[in-house]
Amino acid sequence: MSQTTTTYAVTGMTCGHCEVSVTEEVTQIPGVDGVKVSASTGSLEVTSSAPVNDSDVLAAVAEAGYSAQKA
Repeated sequence: MSQTTTTYAVTGMTCGHCEVSVTEEVTQIPGVDGVKVSASTGSLEVTSSAPVNDSDVLAAVAEAGYSAQKA
């Protein structure tokens, strides 16, 4: 099965702790295989082999205390 990578723009992240918070929340979403977060670029890449709803990702980012939108 092929993997899909979706990129999101995240606002409000300033440090490594921010990256860890977002990573911890997003990795809990069923179907997510990998997460790359960069506070310096304000980006989040979600890799999955099963469909993942954008709304689930955005909710997880919000749970971590930040806002995001699909890039």
